[in-house]
Amino acid sequence: MKSSYTIGRNDIIDLPELDLFNIKAKIDTGAFTSALHCSRIKVIDKEGTPTVSFQISGATIGRKGSTKFETSDFTQRKIKSSTGHIENRVIIKTRLVLFGKKFRTEFSLTDRSGMKFPVLLGRKFLKKGFVVDVREENLSYKMKIAQ
Repeated sequence: MKSSYTIGRNDIIDLPELDLFNIKAKIDTGAFTSALHCSRIKVIDKEGTPTVSFQISGATIGRKGSTKFETSDFTQRKIKSSTGHIENRVIIKTRLVLFGKKFRTEFSLTDRSGMKFPVLLGRKFLKKGFVVDVREENLSYKMKIAQ
């Protein structure tokens, strides 16, 4: 049997491959794909290779300024936004840490500046073995700081 973790309605996650730690994440069983708040999302040609460039604001990650990222490991997909509009979004894969375990998952890059949480974790991630208890919050983070 697959092991499962109980996760609350939100938690605080790490994205170590992006050097991002203690990022607030909302758990959203209504969303299929997870989302990461960023800006200046551009697909550029870098020496003949399609590359996505994006920035994550310092306010999101507790730093001054913003951090620029680039990767050629991405895809693009049509995703229905929370408002019901179909958007063509860039999708990246990275590792996420919860409950001391690393999970490889996909994130769509989008502007979530009007949202309370810079990260949204959707069903595609949650089906890796998570049960959602909406009465709880920050279960993974509480375990992390207790160690």
